[in-house]
Amino acid sequence: MRGVIFDMDGVLVLSEPFIAEAAIRMFAEKGHTISEEEFRPFIGMGEDRFIGGVAERRGIALDPARDKARTYAIYDHLVRGRLQPTPGAREFVRECRAKGLAIAVASGADRVKVDANLRELGLLRSAFDAVIDGTQVTRKKPAPDIFLAACRALALAPAQCLVVEDAVSGVQAAKAAGTRCLGLTTSFDSAALAAADWTASDLAHVPEAALDW
Repeated sequence: MRGVIFDMDGVLVLSEPFIAEAAIRMFAEKGHTISEEEFRPFIGMGEDRFIGGVAERRGIALDPARDKARTYAIYDHLVRGRLQPTPGAREFVRECRAKGLAIAVASGADRVKVDANLRELGLLRSAFDAVIDGTQVTRKKPAPDIFLAACRALALAPAQCLVVEDAVSGVQAAKAAGTRCLGLTTSFDSAALAAADWTASDLAHVPEAALDW
């Protein structure tokens, strides 16, 4: 093991309720009432699919670029001073650094959301060796592309990397990329993340084996 690749939402920050609320408000502006539960099947797939999947199921016409931008604008307003790191997130990042591991963020979200999250987390992009966002890959999770891009950016083979994920689609993407995977049960239970090599409730309770191979 030489590198750790972090998903962002649900792994480093507790952002899922905020992006769901932002999307709900965006749809409300268009005259539609959407529940938070309707977004659940699309967690971890990037906002194109997060809002687009709900729109498809409801038969709602979207202007993808405009409506996603509006969702992000609402999100940025909602999270200021309110977004919290997951338990142990900052400490775990520091621990990985202390072990001499390369670290990267690989998020299916657009750069504007990634930067907002890092801002609220109190971390600079420079705190990581690489930051890959959803605009840098064509195929989103559960395709492995974003994690393969992160491995390339770290100049490491997938077999040398641990991916930390919270979503079913993210775990599938990590395993398809050929990495090992730690699944955090911040969004789904351990049964749903059974394909991961290890599971933990958060980054404050990571099994020793996940960092010792």
